[in-house]
Amino acid sequence: MTGSLTLGGTAAEKWLHPSPRLATLRLAEAGGVTVLVLLAAGIPLLLTGQAVVAGIAAAGVLVAGLVTAVLLRRRVRSWGFAERAEDLLVRRGVMVQRLSLVPYGRMQFVDVTAGPLERSLGLATLRLHTAAAASDARIPGLPRDEAERLRDQLAGLGEAQAAGL
Repeated sequence: MTGSLTLGGTAAEKWLHPSPRLATLRLAEAGGVTVLVLLAAGIPLLLTGQAVVAGIAAAGVLVAGLVTAVLLRRRVRSWGFAERAEDLLVRRGVMVQRLSLVPYGRMQFVDVTAGPLERSLGLATLRLHTAAAASDARIPGLPRDEAERLRDQLAGLGEAQAAGL
């Protein structure tokens, strides 16, 4: 591959990605914020008789919303994780790529969380907690059953690695 650097892209690793429904969730959140900003900026301007300024402000907010939508899609596609024999790799980032390596033996606990919007789409976020706060990792947008399966598997591997098995 020429011209681009991707972290953790070796052929020996099988990279898995969050559900495409995560992009839908992120776009819905961004769309809601865009609508609120349109209303908060547009209504006062319209009430004061500044329709031209309201139109310019609305156009600016919509352009910002479209740019945000493009960036959110790329950000969701950048997430990936690979299970290896002794550790878990988690990568993310569009402009600044980050690759986290979490050894199974260093995991203190594995957590599955899901907010109301995630639950409505059947998604969950897997969080890996280690002794070092900087090495905590998360994998958003997993189907709920996959997140629970991965939590149980990682917890078992963590116990085995910590026990020296």
